[in-house]
Amino acid sequence: MKSIIWIGLLSLLIVQSTWSQDTFSIVAVDPATGEVGSAGATCVEGIGSLGGVILLSGIIPGRGGVNAQAYICINPHINLDNGIARLSEGNTPQEVIDWLVGNDACFSQNFNPEYRQYGVAALNAMGQPEVAAFTGQNADDWKGHLLGANYAIQGNILLGPEVLEGMEAGFLNTEGTLAERLMAAMQGANIPGADARCLDAGTSSTSAFLRVFRPDDEPDNPWLELNVAEAPAGVEPIDSLQALFDAWLLTADEEVEGTYGFSVFPNPTQSAVEVSIAGVGQQEALSVSWYNTAGQQLGQQPVQGGRHTVKLPEHPGVYWICLHGPQGQVLQQEKVMVR
Repeated sequence: MKSIIWIGLLSLLIVQSTWSQDTFSIVAVDPATGEVGSAGATCVEGIGSLGGVILLSGIIPGRGGVNAQAYICINPHINLDNGIARLSEGNTPQEVIDWLVGNDACFSQNFNPEYRQYGVAALNAMGQPEVAAFTGQNADDWKGHLLGANYAIQGNILLGPEVLEGMEAGFLNTEGTLAERLMAAMQGANIPGADARCLDAGTSSTSAFLRVFRPDDEPDNPWLELNVAEAPAGVEPIDSLQALFDAWLLTADEEVEGTYGFSVFPNPTQSAVEVSIAGVGQQEALSVSWYNTAGQQLGQQPVQGGRHTVKLPEHPGVYWICLHGPQGQVLQQEKVMVR
């Protein structure tokens, strides 16, 4: 089953911009399954207008991933794009980083690679993991990176090394899928001021994401993608990410998908949509709920089979409508655009 829950904008603004930092992240591979995944967070006001901190991540299904952060150029994210191109050409993670350091293409800080930070994890031709990382000496303190057999963890503008150490401990001490281990890594950094800019706000960050690609996924269609583009002031985005992850776990069983027909029309809409549900017994206690781009639940109502009207806010943006089972589990979800 492939499932995408995108809480945030679906595309970057068509302008060229520079964001000074994207703070802590992990990129990892699973040699047993061929999965490639990444996760990360940042404390940047307004990052939601650019789709969230997920913009630091690039992944080639079945091959590997690159996280490029610190004084980045976006639209395009030129160094990330170049790193993915090198990885697709067969370069090892270390060769990718060596090339990026020697061929910095970002105008931010005058094409100086010592302001950048990279993490790369990949599977070689034998299916074995390879990793590498780079932390430029001019990236903002506290900065650093950690490498393991199949992961690279890196961060800058951190409270201290305990942020990366917590991520590593969460990843290594968790049994389960790559997705579960990445979520545990993010919880390892769930401390106020993990990104030091959010210390006064009492949160780790303002934006967080997690994504995993299976080997046969298309590059634009990951098996799992969760994105808290920008949490409201004072709301912990890693907690919001965990809530999305927990809901997704309830849909991850292949047998659940397809049990119910679920559609939303019209889409886009100006506010109201008609939710159609098929394959539902008359006695089944189901419900639908709807969420805004910050992952906040805006409403919920009980439903049975047939058609039901849901009135979304008249404020333009992206919303999610979820169908819940008798135990509250998410069975299906649809993205809706309000114009």
